Order: sequence, then C-alpha cells, then structure tokens
Amino acid sequence: MTDAVMIGLGAMIGAGIFAALGPAARAAGSGLLPALVLAAAVAYCNATSSARLAARYPASGGTYVYGRERLGDFWGYLAGWAFVVGKTASCAAMALTVGTYTWPAHAHTVAAAAVMALTAVNYAGVQKSAWLTRLIITIVLVVLAAVVVAALTSTAAHPGRLDIGADATPGGVLRAAGLLFFAFAGYARIATLGEEVRDPARIIPRAIPTALTITLIVYTAVAVAALSVLGPARLGEATAALSDTVRAAGAAWLTPVVRAGAAIAALGSLLALILGVSRTTLAMARDHHLPHALAAVHPRFAVPHRAELLVGAVVAVLAATVDVRAAIGFSSFGVLAYYAIANASAWTLAPSEGRPPRAVPAAGLAGCLILAFALPPTAVLTGAAVLAAGGALHGVRRLITAHRRT
Repeated sequence: MTDAVMIGLGAMIGAGIFAALGPAARAAGSGLLPALVLAAAVAYCNATSSARLAARYPASGGTYVYGRERLGDFWGYLAGWAFVVGKTASCAAMALTVGTYTWPAHAHTVAAAAVMALTAVNYAGVQKSAWLTRLIITIVLVVLAAVVVAALTSTAAHPGRLDIGADATPGGVLRAAGLLFFAFAGYARIATLGEEVRDPARIIPRAIPTALTITLIVYTAVAVAALSVLGPARLGEATAALSDTVRAAGAAWLTPVVRAGAAIAALGSLLALILGVSRTTLAMARDHHLPHALAAVHPRFAVPHRAELLVGAVVAVLAATVDVRAAIGFSSFGVLAYYAIANASAWTLAPSEGRPPRAVPAAGLAGCLILAFALPPTAVLTGAAVLAAGGALHGVRRLITAHRRT
C-alpha cells in the first residue's frame, strides 16, 4: 500500500507545483483556485473510475486494458496510444524542469542525462524504484512545507490577493484547469502497475484516492501561499514560481533549497512516469499493437526491459529538443483523452463488478472532454492530429491482418 501511494505521489507532486502553476495562473488570472478545484474534481471522478476498473482488471496497461475489455479493441488501443504519447511528452517536460532548475544554461543536456539515469534505476526493478520514490517525495514535501510557512507568515502575504476579479473568465479557468490536470494525473501509475502490486483488488482502490487527496491538499496550500505573496499577475509571469514566492516573502535564503526541491520533485515525477509508460507499452506489445519484441521481460529483474530502454531513448531525444510549455499542453490533451475512455469504460460496469455511482463516470467523461478542448489551440490541434494518426495506424494494421488471413 505504502509503495503504491508513494509511486502515485511521486508522479503527481512536482509536475503541478513546479511546472504548471505559472502557466495556469497566466490563463486563469485570479481564477486560479477555482481552476484547481475543477481539475481536482475531474481527477477525483477519474480516480474513482480507474480504481474500480483496476480492481476488476489488475493487469499492466491501465485504461488500455479497461477500454479493450469494456468498449472493444479499438478504444483500448486508442487509450494506450493516448497514454504513451501524452506521457512521453510529460516525461520530457519533467526532465526539462530538472535541467531548468539545476543548470539553466544547459537545461536540455541535463534533462537528457536525467532521463538516462532514471531509466537505469527503473531497469533494476520496481522495488528499488518505489524505495527511491519514497525518499524523493519526503524531501519534496518538506521543501514545500517550508515554502508555505515562509510565504504565509511573511508581511508580503495579503489575503486580498486571493479574491476573484474580472480577469477570471470561464474560458481562462477551464484552460487553467486543463493545464493543472497535467499535475493530477499521476495516480494512473498505480493502476498500470497492476501485475506488480500485491493484492491489487484491495490495495489499488485505496492507494489511488489516498494519493490524490494528499496531492490536492499540498497543491492547495502551495497555490494559496504563492497567490497571497505574488498575486495572480506576478505568478502568471513567473518562470520559477516558488523561487519567486520565497524571494518576495523576504526568505531569499530558501531560494537554493526551493531550486533543489524543484529538481528533486521533477525527478520523482519522471521516475514514476517512465515506469508507467513502459508498462503500457508492454501491454500493447503483448497484443501486437506495438512491435511484439517490446513485450520481453528481463529474466533477472522481471521488468519490460526493451520497452523501458525504448521509452528512455525517445524521452531523452525529446528532452534535448522540445519546449517545456508545449510539452505540458500536448501531454494534457493526451491524458484527458485517456481518462475519457476510462470513464466510458467504468460506465459499463455492472453493480456486481463494483460500478461507481453513474454520475461519477458521466461527470468524469464530460469534464475530460471539456478541459481537453479548452486547452491552447496548438495543443488541441497537435493532440487531435496525433490521436487521429494513431487511429489510422490501427485501421491499417487491421486491413493488413485481414488481408493476410485471406
């Protein structure tokens, strides 16, 4: 249970606080806190649906498996495709966060090196990864607590900056919620580890909401602290939001600590992300939706070593070339599409299969679609094009298979 929760926390805490908070504030203005609540509400629906499905189908692959079993082969494939491409972009964003906070002048080089190092950690087995994630998340939580205390006890903090003004438009709040959802999506790492968790039917439904609740509390505290000190305008312009917060609060001595914490948080997220993407790649390869050679499991470490090496290589290349803000938007679109299929799958569960109240998957499905199409236009167009390309590949594969049979 503890390892599963820590893997979820390692994937969630870090991404939103250090990467998405500034862009979300830029989109929502003084509506940042309502956007956070909206993102959390959609994440709760997704977490509930995912937990029920994971208990019913405790296999590596997450919604790739759920969609295939409940909706049909195509929808399972599309979920897996959306997850792999969206979370590959997330990996690149987290790696770039490491580089930006540790050595800004060589951010891309540091990012690629971080990917290779953590791929090696994952290659050695999930137990070692879970242990390292526990250590990382403990350090990050201590750093974030120091930021919150320093900000809220300073004379620079003003509760009036939390007021919602005319700059908070519905469209801006929805866009910010979509960007913040990028930070809440880590609980999927727990579901995709179904084959590696002892007693998954009992542990997974408990670990997912536990990790989500802890993350929401942390995110709310940090967002309130940053808004109280900087206000929505300055927070939206910040490139290193929490460093700027402690500096404005008169605690400049905390700046190096915050930068180190940001790098560690991003490493924790990256560690769990690579783990989850490789497991979904494994499940898709087993079903020949991806090259079957990627389904190989290492005889000693019991991990999908070829999938992990491929994912690590692709992410390292992206981390050396892409822009972090574009990666966040693209990732959010892919992940929201993934969870839309999860909610649709949960809707089909029978009461005897542990179906949640019908309102939960219905709200989750609607929320995912609304937030996905409220994202920046470039993210929507790129994400839709990549999903369409994945659907086309699936169709071509079916045609080739049918032709061979005849």
